[in-house]
Amino acid sequence: MENDAVKFFKAPEPGAKISFTKDPNKPGKFIFTMPQPPTFSSFGEERVHRKQRLVAAFRIFAKLGLDEGVGGHLTCRDPEHPELFWVNPFGRSFACITIKDLLLVDHNGTVVVGTSPLNAAAFVIHSKIHGAREDAIAACHSHSVYGKAFSTLAKPVLPVTQDACMFYEDHAVLPGFNGVVADEVEGDRIAEVLGSCKAIVMQNHGLLTVGKTVDEAAFWFIALDKACHVQLLAEAAGTPTLIAHEVAADSHQTVGSSLSGWFNFQPYYQMITREQPDILKVDDEDAQLNLGE
Repeated sequence: MENDAVKFFKAPEPGAKISFTKDPNKPGKFIFTMPQPPTFSSFGEERVHRKQRLVAAFRIFAKLGLDEGVGGHLTCRDPEHPELFWVNPFGRSFACITIKDLLLVDHNGTVVVGTSPLNAAAFVIHSKIHGAREDAIAACHSHSVYGKAFSTLAKPVLPVTQDACMFYEDHAVLPGFNGVVADEVEGDRIAEVLGSCKAIVMQNHGLLTVGKTVDEAAFWFIALDKACHVQLLAEAAGTPTLIAHEVAADSHQTVGSSLSGWFNFQPYYQMITREQPDILKVDDEDAQLNLGE
């Protein structure tokens, strides 16, 4: 449930002006207004949108230095066939991925669309998460520097800042490291520990986030890596002062909402599509999906 402090943005009537809305139940408190995620008239239209956002997320991760070598994988469900998910090909640089590079994979590990190799860890981890979480439209995992460093501490992110409250009581810690994830048992363990949370810190491995949109999942990853960085800095300097439980929980309902995650991704998307406009180039083939059934 979204917090009452977050409302959908509605364009003003002709001649009217945009103004803040006050909370009728809390004198002096204002309500944030945010735009709604887009809606679609066809599966093809939504498919193109999700794939474009996924490609943009790869490019953004590369620009921010969140990738490393061939490690890392970002996925999103196909809107028409939610039992299938789109994923990056193994060994392709995040900075170079295009919409036509994406692979479509089923939960048995079969590449339904595409001819490039599939990362076994991508299949094992993401198939289990998508299978366990119907609301997880997208999932992001990469070997980011601060996420990896923080994961060695095997502890949760603390409410040391407003932004850290995005994850307050809404992320899990996976204890132990059992090697490179290449078996379904470990994939099941990750999905089980993640539970209903939006993120998980995997000990000695790194971070993983999920969302109801690609935008949301990608932003949560960016924000979580930054939260890890901030906490590492704060704890290296001394003992951070934590935000009180009631305030952290209330803040989480606003800054940690799905709508907030989606909205926070938009500046990154604007930046990357301005710098790399080829992301926006699509054709009819990108919307179509013929599984030969």
